[in-house]
Amino acid sequence: MVEVQPSPVVLIGDVVASRQSKDRRELHRALEQALADTNDRVVHIEPLEITVGDEFQGVYPHLGAALDAALRTRLALRPAAESRYGLGRGATTTLDKARGIKDGPAWWAAREAIVDVEKVAARAALEHVHTAYRLADGEVDDAGTALAVDAALHCQDHMVGSLSERSGRLLKGLLDGMTQRELAVAEGITPSAVSQRVRADGLAVIVRCHDLLKELR
Repeated sequence: MVEVQPSPVVLIGDVVASRQSKDRRELHRALEQALADTNDRVVHIEPLEITVGDEFQGVYPHLGAALDAALRTRLALRPAAESRYGLGRGATTTLDKARGIKDGPAWWAAREAIVDVEKVAARAALEHVHTAYRLADGEVDDAGTALAVDAALHCQDHMVGSLSERSGRLLKGLLDGMTQRELAVAEGITPSAVSQRVRADGLAVIVRCHDLLKELR
């Protein structure tokens, strides 16, 4: 029996409150660096690229890769800025390759997702929720995967959004494969201090959640 390949996943992201930045040129450079870092680490169909203003987008072969890209980009961009993400699964079409004009159900679903997550984050109790996943019309979700992914993302996003700058850097280092001893040297603190933060801030839980989500196809 021929295995049916899943539809690609579109990621649309933007920088939160970018107009309030005191140095938009520096913010733009930070965004470019964050996207380059993610593109080097995550397999993609189309790399993350800045489109208009503070918005960026990319296409991934499966859901796990798109989720990986969203978390890595959010961490890489902090503390310069916060960012949010809409992920949509479905068919994609390129209307104008030269101008980079894309269309199709996956793009519409991703746009719906990022609009929805902005509305959710407008509630004070849910302000750290910055990622959402939607299926395009016609995509099958018999097991309720989309709802389960959104539930996991709510928890992961809240934990990430609650981290201090240092703990955010430690989490990024752990995702990049650094050991706690290497992180201690990089931060100029003791390995014991790193270990305490990993436990107290739930960094190991975030990494475990991330590893499980990366397996989604």
